[in-house]
Amino acid sequence: MVSARNSEIGEDIRLLGRLLGDVVRTQSGEQVFALIERARLAAVRERKVGGIAIAELAPDLLAAPIEDQLDLIRAFAWISLLANTVEDVHLEQRSRVDRSSGRTHHEGSIAAVLDQALAAGVDGSDVAAVLRELAVSPVLTAHPTEVRRKTVLDALGRIADLLGGRSRLDPEAPEREDIEAQLQLEILLLWQTALLRLSKLRVRDEINESLRYYPASLFEVIPAIQRDLDREFAKRWSTPYELGPVVAMGSWIGGDRDGNPYVNAEVLREATTRQATTALGHHLISIHRLSVELSLSSRLVAPTCELVAIAERSADHSPFRADEPYRRALRGMHGRLYAFAAQLVANVPGPLPHAVLEAYGSIDELVDDLDVVSDSLRSHGSGALAEAHVIPVRRSVATFGAHLCALDARQNSAVHEQVIAELLAVATGTDYLALDETARVELLTAELRSARLLRTPWATYSDLTRSELAVIDEIDRAVVSHGPRIVPHYVISKAESVSDVLEVAVLLKESGLLVPGVAPSTTLDIVPLFETIEDLRRAPQTLAALLANPVYRSLVAARGDRQEVMIGYSDSNKDGGYLTSTWSLYQAQIELVRVARASGTRLRLFHGRGGSVGRGGGPAYQAILAQPSGSVDGALRITEQGEIVAARYSHPAAARRNLETLVAATIAASLSTREPIGYDDRFGKTMADLSRVAMRAYRALVYDDGRFVEFFRSITPIAEIARLNIGSRPASRTSSNRIEDLRAIPWVFGWAQCRLSLPAWYGVGTAFDMLSAGDAGAASLLQSMHSQWPFFRSIVENMGMVLAKTDISIGRRYATLVDDVELRERVMSEIEAEHARTLRWHATITGSTDLLAGNPALARSVANRFPYLDPLHVLQVEMLRRYRSGDTEPLVARALELTINAIATGLRNSG
Repeated sequence: MVSARNSEIGEDIRLLGRLLGDVVRTQSGEQVFALIERARLAAVRERKVGGIAIAELAPDLLAAPIEDQLDLIRAFAWISLLANTVEDVHLEQRSRVDRSSGRTHHEGSIAAVLDQALAAGVDGSDVAAVLRELAVSPVLTAHPTEVRRKTVLDALGRIADLLGGRSRLDPEAPEREDIEAQLQLEILLLWQTALLRLSKLRVRDEINESLRYYPASLFEVIPAIQRDLDREFAKRWSTPYELGPVVAMGSWIGGDRDGNPYVNAEVLREATTRQATTALGHHLISIHRLSVELSLSSRLVAPTCELVAIAERSADHSPFRADEPYRRALRGMHGRLYAFAAQLVANVPGPLPHAVLEAYGSIDELVDDLDVVSDSLRSHGSGALAEAHVIPVRRSVATFGAHLCALDARQNSAVHEQVIAELLAVATGTDYLALDETARVELLTAELRSARLLRTPWATYSDLTRSELAVIDEIDRAVVSHGPRIVPHYVISKAESVSDVLEVAVLLKESGLLVPGVAPSTTLDIVPLFETIEDLRRAPQTLAALLANPVYRSLVAARGDRQEVMIGYSDSNKDGGYLTSTWSLYQAQIELVRVARASGTRLRLFHGRGGSVGRGGGPAYQAILAQPSGSVDGALRITEQGEIVAARYSHPAAARRNLETLVAATIAASLSTREPIGYDDRFGKTMADLSRVAMRAYRALVYDDGRFVEFFRSITPIAEIARLNIGSRPASRTSSNRIEDLRAIPWVFGWAQCRLSLPAWYGVGTAFDMLSAGDAGAASLLQSMHSQWPFFRSIVENMGMVLAKTDISIGRRYATLVDDVELRERVMSEIEAEHARTLRWHATITGSTDLLAGNPALARSVANRFPYLDPLHVLQVEMLRRYRSGDTEPLVARALELTINAIATGLRNSG
């Protein structure tokens, strides 16, 4: 079965490779084609025998003219993208086959999770209680690791459709030749399309990029998942329950100001307006389509009085529809929705209404009218029509509303501190910055009780304060216009204290988003983000103090007694290394849950994960189940970042698979209330010991070695990455050269480019060695932890994925960019030794030297794609050398940027 699958995937990759080769030969000539073929054959040959083709490839590639090198880079970039597309197509095909054959009970499916609950004897009422509270929210964020243009993604989508159609034909079908001809045209189009943008993305561009996933997949998939959950529950239990929107998308794009000077009030307004336009346009088209589909005649059916009343108010007096009450009712609903949309957006999309009607007062009124339509259909035996046509639209309107998704506001606590300090200085003469934490909390608490505003129109404020207040005013305007779901969360980066949270509450009060008093209330969740290792360790204490503040506690009560806390995977990893970051996050969750429960509050955790393992990435289902008991309490918020957004949401099948996995894992984790069977109390103590040693080893290299930053900036293309036109956000929070100030995303991205991926494993081998030195049974203990503790198993298996993509030989070639031989050899020797230790321990713990023994899909993917990366690494090192030596040839800069793009594409989860 697996070998047949490998054969099919390989066949399609070879087909697209052959078509690409034909295009290259025609467009660039035989000389370039021959160079590419020599490189390809050498790379594939060496990889098959377990070697690396770097040494063999270098002389031939480096001797070629820069123009030929550029064509080679482009060719290998395109074949990587095409190979990725083939893998995605086959994965989607297998999912469709499973569904059509009834094999839907695979791990990560809703059916499988509910079967497990049923087999375990879980009462239907307990499952229903979880489902009633179920809220899964993937939050799309704009980060500089998505290197593919929308134009390219659209072309790859067409190629995917053609491959899918070809696979459904008989091998001898003549139509296959036609499809191959169309594939060649698409590849020709790609070859003549620029991989790179001419200019850097603006935030506005990022907003538009993110919105395209809704018509591409999310409008279809999210209501379908809700339908499936309803059906699967009803098959197993008869317990009645009412299911609200299960999946609600979120976004940071246009609301995240932390370190991004280009996000301001104007951009936030554009984000909320574009979101509303997208949602309302979809609803208008859906309602209009229903008005065409539901042609039922009152001469044949008897609609309810409520449905007839809506039809009578529609102002549709056409004699052709006199006996078609459903059509008239829906045309009236379309007209009212159009009028509602016209109040919110300047250019209302979709078909024009037949008449000018009174606008809906809120989107909820449209949901109520759709319920009337559905109930009326059921009243005369047309429930099947209601299920097939009306309920999907009703689910969509209830889910996407007039807001589409929840736009989070985010800013750094240091900025809030400056703004509050200025407001207080002008209003009261108080030197806020001179106050200690106790005095600050007292002052801010008093302000939240007082109806007095700090801001005055007669004062002149700094640009920073004016800009921040303008953003908060814009949030208030959006909430008033679109409803509270448009901006429901305010995230505080670098939250370290109670005052960091209360400062935001006072700022919300200044714009009317918070009603002051003894028991104040607000429409927003104020969400502290704990990012560094030390912040995570102090997070429970900070939360306890926050919830003990009676004024703040009343804000939480007004939000349903649920406090959201965000935990950061990226910065904690950069701060303390992989093992310590993962353990600190785990421990913080346990303690945060305990603190919340002690205060009578429910905790919702927001996981700030990225695509790479160094930033919390990895298989989502296993990661969610590996969280500590009680930390997934019916609700999950998780960031979706970088190139994985396109991989997961560009096509309906991929989106469905990803979202169903998140929903299923959230249900499973919420139903689980105990530590896994076999858990030993020694496991936690062992992890604590391992964490301390791993962090010491990691920080000794990254932070304590005074010249490490020089090594890092030499061996990785970090400076060149900052030039790429792949995101609006600067790579560093400040202009300093320190590792501390570098954003975690380019930190991980840079290490992936040179194939060392150090943030995802360094220090782990040393920690295991330490344990072994003090305990003769260490290996047996670690093996038990791996087999019996999902959390530790997730750590080891995710690390194995990264180690499979790590290549010391390639890293050694990048190390030649470090001019100081002593520095190069010293640091590389430490990295190589730690890598060897980590590999040895991974094999000991898992019982296999195959890093991907438990992940055949990834193993197949690596075998298909990695040979095409070797020539790119050879040329990237050469272009870095030339560029840094002052070679101003424009083609050198272009070639360098293309290699960065192509390597990220081949690795798939580099950010």
